[in-house]
Amino acid sequence: MPANKLKWIDRELESLQKQGLLTTIRSLSSAQGARLVINGRSMLNFCSNNYLGLANHPRLKAAAQQAIETWGVGPGAVRTIAGTMDLHLEMERRLAQFKGAEATISFQSGFAANLAAIPALVGKGDIIFSDALNHASIIDGCRLSRAGIKAYKHNDIDNLRRVIEASIPFEKALLVSDGVFSMDGDLAPLDKLAAVAEEYNLILMVDDAHGEGVVGRGGRGIVDHFGLHGRVDVEIGTLSKAFGVVGGYVAGKKTIVDWLRQRGRPFLFSSAVTPADVAACIAAIDLLEESTELVDRLWANGNYFKQGMRAAGFDIGRSETPITPVMLGDAALTQKFSQRLFEEGVFGTAIAFPTVPQGMARIRVMLSAAHLRADLDEGLAVFKKVGKELGVIQDKRRKI
Repeated sequence: MPANKLKWIDRELESLQKQGLLTTIRSLSSAQGARLVINGRSMLNFCSNNYLGLANHPRLKAAAQQAIETWGVGPGAVRTIAGTMDLHLEMERRLAQFKGAEATISFQSGFAANLAAIPALVGKGDIIFSDALNHASIIDGCRLSRAGIKAYKHNDIDNLRRVIEASIPFEKALLVSDGVFSMDGDLAPLDKLAAVAEEYNLILMVDDAHGEGVVGRGGRGIVDHFGLHGRVDVEIGTLSKAFGVVGGYVAGKKTIVDWLRQRGRPFLFSSAVTPADVAACIAAIDLLEESTELVDRLWANGNYFKQGMRAAGFDIGRSETPITPVMLGDAALTQKFSQRLFEEGVFGTAIAFPTVPQGMARIRVMLSAAHLRADLDEGLAVFKKVGKELGVIQDKRRKI
């Protein structure tokens, strides 16, 4: 009998189970919204990146349906052969206008945009200066580039300068950071990063996946938030979070966009985004350009919920955005907390290593413009109940 060459996987899975780190994936039986149907039960949704509630918006659905009737369901090819439709070019034009950028190029996802941009801009013999808490897609893009990778302490400009100085001389280098750090909800000091990039002649790149539709004027992103138009070379955007659809893009200088059309491997070797998705994204841009109502409501919801969680005694970290990390530390406790939330009707997923460092496990609450005040009050009540039950917060009435 031959040896089981995959037995090591079983051992690893068993180890994850014992540590409370085994991911449980729950399937949804409804569209995205403030509430979801899971296992036949209506749940309060505190997990999704659907910041503005657009994933099930009637205007986006109507645009997608009309696009299917006109353009069909699939592009049929990569962009450089026969997959570029007028819709793709229209979306790229509209995105550039919305972002205040010279040009944009779209990809299948924000992850794909990072995998396209970084290896096209730097390679073997070059250097990348990367924030220690950058997203996995940035990390993977850096590895694929074969450039030397120098991590600097999270949002620490003094440490960044020391790392750069220790790396001199170099011919070409890239400075890359998340704009909004998705696990903690804090912002990159992009104004200071821009100054450093200009001082040392670095290509500056920011991944604004969680700032798109959230920060800046009417959700125009972190470059707009800091007023840095023209000073950031590459801005990565996603269309799968606040925009409610799917896809990603690079916005920035026309020279870089032109280069990515020649050397961005996901653009060259993977089929284009579907017509329905592109049309829905254009409809999302329309909504954001017409009104700031959804962005304003998202922030009002985030501020209200965070105020309630702090008052209850929860540690919600250093968030500067509607992202609300409920810091619990221990992975097993976090899994138990998540399960109790679920039993009480709140869908709040446990996040632990390797997504976050060891000892930094949390429930990450992702609020939406679609949540009503009653939804937030319900969620706060459940968090307080479970927090007291598991000894995370104190019952203030008992202490009196």
